[in-house]
Amino acid sequence: MSTCLVTGGAGFIGSHLTDKLIELDHEVKVVDKLTLGKKKFINDEAEFYQVDLRNFSELKPLFEGADVVFHLAAEPRMQITIEKPVSSHNVNVTGTLNVLEAAKESGVDKVVFSSSCAIYGEQELPITEDSDPDPESPYGLHKLMGEQYCRLYSKLHDLPTINLRYFNVFGPRKLAEGGYPMVIPIFLDQKQKDEPLTIVGDGKQTRDYVHVSDVVKANIKAWQSEITNGKAFNIGSGIQVSVNEIADIVGGETTHIPERPGEMRFIEADISKATEKLDWEPQVEFEAGLNDLMEHWGVE
Repeated sequence: MSTCLVTGGAGFIGSHLTDKLIELDHEVKVVDKLTLGKKKFINDEAEFYQVDLRNFSELKPLFEGADVVFHLAAEPRMQITIEKPVSSHNVNVTGTLNVLEAAKESGVDKVVFSSSCAIYGEQELPITEDSDPDPESPYGLHKLMGEQYCRLYSKLHDLPTINLRYFNVFGPRKLAEGGYPMVIPIFLDQKQKDEPLTIVGDGKQTRDYVHVSDVVKANIKAWQSEITNGKAFNIGSGIQVSVNEIADIVGGETTHIPERPGEMRFIEADISKATEKLDWEPQVEFEAGLNDLMEHWGVE
């Protein structure tokens, strides 16, 4: 049994990860300031601390005795990072630096950092980990800086780290007001309310969707792997799905709204590196996962 600390453990991915770690008989500390996370999502068997990552003096003592840190806490709303770059930088970059410093000082065995495909910007498809990063939003830049800090701490301080670049994660607990991308929960919310589905632009833009249960497995594989030097791995499905395709599956009337700045047009991950080095591959097929999610939402 290990002691695991999950930042952002009241959030969408973090709460699922917490549940799985507890199912595997690990002790879990959840750190979340509840900006986007929901207390109702936190497993009753976890220790919960409502702490802001920017407050190092409050954060540091929580790392004592932790074997692994899964760092998921962030300001993930791309538009917020564009509109409020300074405050979101403090959460995403300074917060990550505080996590790494606390982990180093506390002798944590490994930090698993949740990064994002937003670091890439427009790329030739499929996107590999060797693609030159070209973020189109502060959020993408923040995640890239977080990865670089992880690699630097591994190099300078021998702190084992690994970076997971999530593509577009979907599943239960993903809320319409949560972080980017939000098209699936927004569509389901609109469908529940019998409102038209709002398609951004022409709807031909694609994303690479990966189910939250597969992302949880990737985190655990990353922790258990021998990777310790901050290497990055794409965590996606390797399949493109367009907004129009999602609208067709959800069903109902649609309406179009203007495109937003800072968003990539087409996305598809090359996940061969994660398959080879982490012994991980996604198990949940997109349409089956979406149909299950629609049932979870009570959407017909």
